[in-house]
Amino acid sequence: MKFGIDSGHNCPPDTGARGIKVEDNLTLDVGNRVITKLRALGHEVVVCKPSSASTVRDSLSKRCATANGSRVDIYVSIHFNSFNGQANGTEVFATSENGRKIAKPVLDEIVKLGFFNRGVKDGSHLFVLKNTDMPAILVEGCFIDSAKDMNLYNPEAMANAIVKGLTGKVPSAPVNPVPDEQGNIDTTIKRLQQALNRFKITDKNGQTLVEDGINGANTKSATEKFQSIIGVQPTGIADATTWNAINIILAKRIIRLNHAGGEVVRYLQYRVGVEVDGVYGPQTEAAIKNFQKQNGLEADGIVGPSSWQKLIG
Repeated sequence: MKFGIDSGHNCPPDTGARGIKVEDNLTLDVGNRVITKLRALGHEVVVCKPSSASTVRDSLSKRCATANGSRVDIYVSIHFNSFNGQANGTEVFATSENGRKIAKPVLDEIVKLGFFNRGVKDGSHLFVLKNTDMPAILVEGCFIDSAKDMNLYNPEAMANAIVKGLTGKVPSAPVNPVPDEQGNIDTTIKRLQQALNRFKITDKNGQTLVEDGINGANTKSATEKFQSIIGVQPTGIADATTWNAINIILAKRIIRLNHAGGEVVRYLQYRVGVEVDGVYGPQTEAAIKNFQKQNGLEADGIVGPSSWQKLIG
């Protein structure tokens, strides 16, 4: 069977909701896992998330055009809800009778994980369901602003539930999804050196670090420089706070105007040469746009995948 899998949002200016977690991060994580699992089961998968778009409507239109042009059998859009901090649970939207028949087992499998059953709902108001030619569903996995849901949430379990709902089975062996660096537990000196080199943080002599796994004077001086940039005590020792900052930068989250992103924004400000205060204001936006223009990118001031690629690879 040919599936069209669409990890919702993740295409500035089409970005998702924010709560305890960020919708874009969850949809991409779960979507990548679903894609990998479906392929492991022998199904063909078409990735429907566009790489760029000029408007939200353009983003949605491109998703539908990809699914329709590829003539997928089933289109699945993956999202997460946000409301008032109290609402919780899972719901799946569909428009046709065939769509509802696909939605019901997906909903049932996710509910087995402990989420409240909000039902299969009419999705006739949703652009991607109205404009796709095949049976289509939109999954709202749970609420990112609900502590109850976030305590239950596990991306691997969610992906397994969606795949089992769609196909009746999951791969017999675990699959390796695209990793999320924010959860990386590797705190070796060699990884520290590799990260600082990616960040273009040099040692006291302005030199790139030798990635030898030895915590010598040069590595300590580069670590101090990074710690000063992110606003923590420059001890030269990579403690938990330092590693948290390294990992969140490596996770390449989407950053935009008025994002008070602390360490990530401070690092971005260092790279584009403006005052380092941790708040993405107009001055930082102008510098980001200039950086994007100099690197042949769309100068929209949104630090998305293409900008991160230019910044840290």
